[in-house]
Amino acid sequence: MSNSKDQDAIIHFPILIGDIGGTNARFAILMDAYAQPKEFPVLATADFETIEDAIQTKILDKTSIQPRSAIFAIAGPVDSDEIHLTNCPWIVRPKQMIKDFFLDDVIVLNDFEAQALAAASLDTEHRHAIGGGKIEHHASRVVLGPGTGLGVAGLVYSRHSWIPVPGEGGHIDLGPRTDRDFAIFPHLKRIGGRVSAEQILCGSGLVNLYTAICKADGQAPVFSAPHEVTAAGLDGADPVASEALSLFATYLGRVAGDLALVFMARGGVFLAGGIVQKIIPVLEKPEFRAAFEDKAPHGALLKTMPTFVVTHPLAALFGLASYARTPIRFGVATEGRRWRA
Repeated sequence: MSNSKDQDAIIHFPILIGDIGGTNARFAILMDAYAQPKEFPVLATADFETIEDAIQTKILDKTSIQPRSAIFAIAGPVDSDEIHLTNCPWIVRPKQMIKDFFLDDVIVLNDFEAQALAAASLDTEHRHAIGGGKIEHHASRVVLGPGTGLGVAGLVYSRHSWIPVPGEGGHIDLGPRTDRDFAIFPHLKRIGGRVSAEQILCGSGLVNLYTAICKADGQAPVFSAPHEVTAAGLDGADPVASEALSLFATYLGRVAGDLALVFMARGGVFLAGGIVQKIIPVLEKPEFRAAFEDKAPHGALLKTMPTFVVTHPLAALFGLASYARTPIRFGVATEGRRWRA
């Protein structure tokens, strides 16, 4: 007799998989458990009024393949039949998608849950080590990534399955520690009267940090976009931008270390997204690992935990494809997140 886990392990091919962030959306179709995903060009969410428009015009109209199922990872909590993205006006309506696209079922996960699924099986080619430490087989892992917002997820191994732990950890508090922090933090833009990690550790957060440094030093800001601050900081053309990147790495290290302690991440902490890929030279400087390990009384423990930048160009899709091929390998809870025809 089959049980509910057996039924959850059945996802009919072809499967449309999608990583839908606040700024960009990435889609692919997986024909079967052995094929490589058929990828489509990255879409800007702002170019389409709805997700249905994007899927129809840029995916289904461009292929003769008719998906039977869909698995989406979205930047926001999955809490109803109408799923609102946190930093994008798109609304995911699985029941409507089943009707419009003739699907058997739709599964919707959190975007960093998909990143966590990827962290279960990324090889050395797709992860760049920062500092020391060694991965412990089947030990818990953490994924976090600054992008449009700050995504966070955990990954634990239990009963022969990798279990992703989604959440909104990017909104934890982040406070000052050093004298320089205390000079800068009063000038940071806040949300609800507080400074959350996402107020600093994302694209707009980097600009927030850069502007706060300018105000603390009585200077007029020169840059207003994340890529401008990043470029000026990386080439050393602007000392304030360089300090902003250095402090960005420090604060990312602090938050990563906190999360490593929460999950006892002996399996590693994985930094995902385009921002961290661009600033690898900054993360390789001492500040990131020093902040990561500065967790008395557990500094020695943090030294043993490895940290990596995920370099796979489509890591979330890689994670979704891994799950789609062998759902039984992952303890993904689909209650309230799977809709069937």
